[in-house]
Amino acid sequence: MTHTAKDPILLTGGAGFIGSHTYVALIEAGYRVVILDDFSNSHRDVIDRLSRLTGRPVEYIEGNVLDRQLLNQVFAERRFDAVIHFAARKDVGASTEIPLQYYETNVSGLVNVLQAMSTAGLFRLVFSSSCSIYGEPARLPVAEDAPRSFKSPYGHTKLICEQILEHAAASDPRWQIGMLRYFNPAGCHPSGMIGEKSLGNSRTLMEILARTGTGELPHVPIFGHDYDTHDGTAIRDYIHVCDVADGHVLCLDHLDGGQSPLVLNLGTGQGQSVLDVISAYSRAVGRELPHLFAPRREGDVSATYADVTVARELIGFEAKRSVDEMCESNWSWICNARGIG
Repeated sequence: MTHTAKDPILLTGGAGFIGSHTYVALIEAGYRVVILDDFSNSHRDVIDRLSRLTGRPVEYIEGNVLDRQLLNQVFAERRFDAVIHFAARKDVGASTEIPLQYYETNVSGLVNVLQAMSTAGLFRLVFSSSCSIYGEPARLPVAEDAPRSFKSPYGHTKLICEQILEHAAASDPRWQIGMLRYFNPAGCHPSGMIGEKSLGNSRTLMEILARTGTGELPHVPIFGHDYDTHDGTAIRDYIHVCDVADGHVLCLDHLDGGQSPLVLNLGTGQGQSVLDVISAYSRAVGRELPHLFAPRREGDVSATYADVTVARELIGFEAKRSVDEMCESNWSWICNARGIG
């Protein structure tokens, strides 16, 4: 479907992992897009990579969502059709160590964006939420009406943000809000030109697997091997980042005056254990990656995977890519980025 939105879509945090892939998906769907990012959790070269990948210059604004003056200026000087809000801190483990920074960036950042939008008369928003708001699920698969909870400051910030958006929507019927609860995005664009390029502080399983594959790490640490799962390791719903990006386009297309907030899980509906993913990544690398068991991390849950019925029925969302494709594309990206033959 080709879109004819008069004004561009603003992506806060659009140079990040999920933001950059969503940028490509939006461009391919016919949208105009502007990125707002301070590059605190991304690299500046992603702008050039996006330009080469899409074959067009990238419009971007360098700035932080905590800068209210900048946000007001951006919305005063330009018109947008909608905002997709990615800008946030996202590491569960780090959130237990620097919780105040997580509350400031994730919660205050959202409030600043909402206030600037409201002042400008813009009320269409897609919010980057997380399955972490389900805490330790009482029932699997997890549906959108499951009780909300949290086991980390990061999860708490996402829950607070969802509640803020609910209050905003209840206070003014002009708000059209989509809240997308990602499960575990992984993988990279098949071109190998963009991917998850951390600044050395990432603790995601894919980052650890990649660094083990390149020899930077001697083994993959597995945090906990006594969970009540089929192999004792934690189970997550890993979803290809390109599927997540497609979900944003579909959600944006459905912000049409219907239910608000529109709350949707983005996952595959199936769980993979840490050992399952290590096996898949080992196949991508072509050799067995060593692993070592370590104590559980604070804030981790034993198992979670999505019920994706609502997303399929309301917006036609379906994850199409496998765990093997996630691992293969991630390893391809790593090899391209680091010049590995």
